[in-house]
Amino acid sequence: MKKEDVLAQYMPAPAAPVIAKWIDYFQCEFKISKGRVTKLGDYRHPYKGMGHKISVNNDMNPYSFLVTTVHEFAHLLTWNDHKNKVKPHGSEWKHNFKRMMAPFLEQEIFPADVKAAIVRYLGNPSAASCTDLTLSRALKKYDAEKKEIRLEELPLHAVFTIKDGRQFKKGEKLRKRYRCQCLDNGNIYLFNPLAEVILEATGT
Repeated sequence: MKKEDVLAQYMPAPAAPVIAKWIDYFQCEFKISKGRVTKLGDYRHPYKGMGHKISVNNDMNPYSFLVTTVHEFAHLLTWNDHKNKVKPHGSEWKHNFKRMMAPFLEQEIFPADVKAAIVRYLGNPSAASCTDLTLSRALKKYDAEKKEIRLEELPLHAVFTIKDGRQFKKGEKLRKRYRCQCLDNGNIYLFNPLAEVILEATGT
């Protein structure tokens, strides 16, 4: 099976030939990985005779998969230009992310709301694309199914459970994160508004 045919199973089909060309041009080892809790994708620079390596999780919707892929290729291009002399998501990376995203915006590959969120992000260099809440929310709308609920959707003082079984009570929002108390040990933790949790009960 051709490279672009495999890629088209995970991203919008019109984008697959472009990504396939990038893989060949940069001589990059591109791996489609099982879902990882800690990251959506990963870039490893050449080391000890090994070339560029990129891995992207296989459990994302096609638009999230493409955005993550472009995100990692922007790291690759930044490494080629600057090695490790610049910040991972500094101005150099943001410039490359914008350049590499351009052909997909021109092809109208993304739905209107996702495209608008990407364009907004590109004009807001204060955040990495993977942590931009507006872009993340737009992409999550296209997930196939929702087994869990986002923390930001829960009412104040709601009790929820996370994947490891611990229970928390939702508290006030402090700037970008919610202050939540763990009911198992009483400790306070800060949660991303987009954290996916299971609603248990609503407090008073």
